[in-house]
Amino acid sequence: MTLSIDSILITIGFFWLIRTVKAVLFWIYLWQLKEYHIGRFLDHFRTHKGKRLFFSYLFIIKLLLLVLIFINFPAALYILLIVYLAEAILPLAKGLKLPKWTIKTAFLCFISVITVVGFLIVVKNPLWLLAFDILAPLAVSVIVLAFQPFFVMARNRILGKARQKMAEFKNIKVIAITGSFGKTSTKEFLTTILLSKFNVLSTPEHKNSEMGIAQTILKDLNEKHQIFIVEMGAYSKGGIKLLCNMVKPSIGMVTGVNEQHLATFGSMENLLSAEGGQELLYSLPQDGLLVVNGDNKYCMDLYKEAKIDKRVYSLKNDKVDSDIFADEVTVGENCLDFLAITKKGETSHFNVNILGKQNIQNLLGAILVSKEMGMNLDDIARAAKSILQSQAGIKLLNGLHGIKIIDSSYSSNPDGVMADLDYLNTFKGKKVVVMPCLIELGKKSQEIHYQIGKKIAKVCDMAIITTQDKFENLKKGAVQEGMPEDKIIFSEKSKGIFHTITTFCKQGDAVLLEGRVPSELVKLLEKK
Repeated sequence: MTLSIDSILITIGFFWLIRTVKAVLFWIYLWQLKEYHIGRFLDHFRTHKGKRLFFSYLFIIKLLLLVLIFINFPAALYILLIVYLAEAILPLAKGLKLPKWTIKTAFLCFISVITVVGFLIVVKNPLWLLAFDILAPLAVSVIVLAFQPFFVMARNRILGKARQKMAEFKNIKVIAITGSFGKTSTKEFLTTILLSKFNVLSTPEHKNSEMGIAQTILKDLNEKHQIFIVEMGAYSKGGIKLLCNMVKPSIGMVTGVNEQHLATFGSMENLLSAEGGQELLYSLPQDGLLVVNGDNKYCMDLYKEAKIDKRVYSLKNDKVDSDIFADEVTVGENCLDFLAITKKGETSHFNVNILGKQNIQNLLGAILVSKEMGMNLDDIARAAKSILQSQAGIKLLNGLHGIKIIDSSYSSNPDGVMADLDYLNTFKGKKVVVMPCLIELGKKSQEIHYQIGKKIAKVCDMAIITTQDKFENLKKGAVQEGMPEDKIIFSEKSKGIFHTITTFCKQGDAVLLEGRVPSELVKLLEKK
């Protein structure tokens, strides 16, 4: 029995509607993931995954079908029906990418779905349905950008209310923390230490943008708070200045600067202006204080530029005249042990349940600011014992078969990768790293991945890379440093990676999960 043309068209329309609504949800999810930042959204299409959205067999088939339907090739409709049937059903088995539901995403989804349904009602021609399908990313992007000015107006009203509320709190001490890396851990450490003596509010995890900070002010800040610690993030020049205008910090910290997000800033000059701390420095009052990481070149350039009161912290005291530094450092599998020494000769022993030598650097920054707030070193050392391992962004888990799992999957940047590999190197037995290639590094991406590859070869017995973007650059560095080619593997399937690890590793071996690896893999490896 053959279907009539009308039946085929109705069926195509039905399955087209299902798959196109799914596509709409995905594209809004992606815009939200990139924080509605055009630069970050476009940069996604420079990655292998982004390119695969367009340069795929399915996309080519649809382009061919567009031509065949245009020239009225009879079998094209049947092929299109099969394609849309598959697209409507198969993605359900893989899971549907949904945006996090907010008023904004709900509104954008509603408008987009109404547009899709309206298009189907008005235009039943499969040629136009297919054209809409191919251009769906553009259609959704037009909707997102068309309504963005209204959301910006609403955002500005919220920011204005937050500024007004902040102006009411004359006596609160605001500490602003920015940088390319280390700012979240430093904020967490500083919050825990200061809570032992003061009533402290700090911005919660993932809330370092203008809206996150404004919402924290409006919902959580009250007259009992003595200190407000604000983590500041930005993806464009002027972003940190906007945040400083809202919260009016008197102490500014810059934890470390590198090429992370260079692609979205467009130039190192723009990056140094925002994440590099220049906007923060020039937003501080004349009696304000700048605190920087003395082990970072860009931070020290900012330090030299500053004309206000300033402090510097570093791991050692051999390159800069540090206000605080560390000595007698021991990096254990489960803790950090060191002696903190001030410029004035004060000392105190610290034993903290966090991982990775890089976190001594973050701790020193938090210790230095805590001293500026009137705490002594011994009190700070006692308070630091309350810091949780999870606050450092890296955890040691008990894995299956006695394998040690180092979970540093929160986020990743070039300095963080190198530091985590140093920590992995403290373990005995075989060592494996699982990580994606890094994103938003701009023109320096190839060289950075080549250097990461060389570092991996020095530390690891095996590397599993979960994205293809700069895999060849990373592999080249590893192989040139002496790592066998068959020990640096590309694999993006969680179950395949799990099988490789559990086949290669035994009890006592260590696996570093670096950056945004699949969450399913963490669950598979962790001992229940």
